[in-house]
Amino acid sequence: MEHTQRKALLKEAAIVGAIALILILLIPGILPDVRLNQLGRFLALAIAALGIDLIWGYTGLLSLGHGVFFAIGGYAFAMHLKLQIPPTASSQLPEFMNLYGVTELPWFWQPFHSFPFSAAAVILIPAILGGILGYLVFRNRIRGVYFSILTQAATIVFFNFFNGQQKLINGTNGLTDFKTLFGAPVNNRDTQYIFYIFTILFLVATYALCRWLTSGRFGRLLVAIRDDEVRLRFSGYNPTGYKVLVFAISAGLAGIAGALFTVQTGIISPKAMDIAFSIEIVIWVAVGGRATLSGAILGTLLVNFGKSFLSEQFPEVWLFFQGALFLIVVTVLPDGLVGWLQHQGFDQLRTLFRRPKYASTYPSLEQDPEVQHEKEELEH
Repeated sequence: MEHTQRKALLKEAAIVGAIALILILLIPGILPDVRLNQLGRFLALAIAALGIDLIWGYTGLLSLGHGVFFAIGGYAFAMHLKLQIPPTASSQLPEFMNLYGVTELPWFWQPFHSFPFSAAAVILIPAILGGILGYLVFRNRIRGVYFSILTQAATIVFFNFFNGQQKLINGTNGLTDFKTLFGAPVNNRDTQYIFYIFTILFLVATYALCRWLTSGRFGRLLVAIRDDEVRLRFSGYNPTGYKVLVFAISAGLAGIAGALFTVQTGIISPKAMDIAFSIEIVIWVAVGGRATLSGAILGTLLVNFGKSFLSEQFPEVWLFFQGALFLIVVTVLPDGLVGWLQHQGFDQLRTLFRRPKYASTYPSLEQDPEVQHEKEELEH
């Protein structure tokens, strides 16, 4: 059994590695710069989708507020970029602070001069915030729809707070107009290609982390929390610690996604904390397939590329197409695309092309006329 699992994991690792190499080496030569940047942004979003799949698909915690962690990760890295001001500049403050009459850099901006601190803050601030929020919620055994409502409420609080901080973080306008990173122009084609490569590497690492977490004993405990938390408690386990940990990890992943998305879009604003964006992440996972990991990535790419295509081709009615797509997926494919392929997709495709279904037993036995005749007699 262990040998079979190891062989399957090696096969999966080879497939993931091959896809990563194709994305790094071949795709940049095929896609124009605009589409490549778009792909990089969508791959960054897939990291956040993997975090949602980890807590929703495997643990049963439906968070509708992950946009907060995404935005905080983006703000943490954007603050470092805004402090990369040339010594020749007339002011050593971000330009928006000069507009609002700020004369001294606020204390909480000071540590973001350091790149190591900023890189750590991208992960740790959302993870710590997620851990604190998770502990306050899970210790009181709040779950289900009440947990989802609380995450939405937290989103509204953070959204309004960030919107009102004009002097400190430019309020509704957000942080934008990034100049350099390590002396290299942020918007330069080569710099953006490096961001694209880092996005792929982080996505692969995130996939590996989620696969490791959802395998073995820890993964079985997450599924047990999702399927029957009460029974798990009677078995002697306290789910609170596991839920806090997995929620904090998911929040940290959203922070990484936010930072990578920010450097490739050139802006981060409170709009990322909007409830609608958090719901969109959940939709990506639902379309791809809950508790599949690969489905979270596939769903993110399909929905976002579909959204981009429809908005370009049908700018006036594309929202109707998007709504119809979601309705079709939810009603016809409740397990998502990958879930459908895993459970019944191949059999339905073979039936469509008038090919016999794969037999669960030895094929010749299943197709033997005598066996079929006996089966029919037993059924009648």
